[in-house]
Amino acid sequence: MTSPVERAIDRAKAEGRGALVGYLPAGYPDVETSIEAIVALAENGADVIELGPPYSDPVMDGPVIQEATSAALANGFRTRDLFDVIREVTRRTDVPVLVMTYWNLVVQHGVDRYADDLAAAGGAGLITPDITPDAADDWIAASERAGLDRVFLAAPTSSDERLRLVAETSTGFVYTVSTMGITGERQELDRAARALTGRLREAGAERACVGIGISTAEHVANVVSYADGAIVGTAFVRALRGGGVEGLAAKVRELAAGTRAHRS
Repeated sequence: MTSPVERAIDRAKAEGRGALVGYLPAGYPDVETSIEAIVALAENGADVIELGPPYSDPVMDGPVIQEATSAALANGFRTRDLFDVIREVTRRTDVPVLVMTYWNLVVQHGVDRYADDLAAAGGAGLITPDITPDAADDWIAASERAGLDRVFLAAPTSSDERLRLVAETSTGFVYTVSTMGITGERQELDRAARALTGRLREAGAERACVGIGISTAEHVANVVSYADGAIVGTAFVRALRGGGVEGLAAKVRELAAGTRAHRS
């Protein structure tokens, strides 16, 4: 049986387009506005929502996202608030919500408790950038029990053996890292993303979405010409910071237009 995330990606493909996965940090600039912004993602073209709980040491995030998550933490946002946000968002939209979280936050909450609380709030699963499948037995077991997706990352430096493991253990999609380094916008996407997506297909991955460095409709169009979806974060956070929810909504519509590029 396919998951809500898988169905969303497959639905986009059936419509002749790629999927748009939109990231926002939870609780930024405040909880209420955060909820409105996340719903705006869903209402303006995002097929899957990626929600990032604030973390005190966000080593994989670029400066725009770091500033946003730091502001949310300063406002008192905590893990327990994450589930309240997800519960309200999923009450208002059917677009699936994945949480992209550093693993330490899950361990602090308790792996099984985190899975249960996420499922109860209506969340679809986790993207875990700093834990690999071979070190995630507890999470794999908890996610299977709770019916949650587990999205692992693949990088251009990953060995063929590692890619096979990622493809076998990931559900929802494989998060395909376009460039090595922190998140943020790039003038040009790394050509390695196309090659990596091809290697993931050979390794058995059914769905691969490319993230890190995507900030324009042209970037999106390029990515969905060979991958199942494009993941956008920094560009959306910047739009929210500079133009509020309305500015964010306009940016989502702009980038969603790129998902209808010719699919190879």
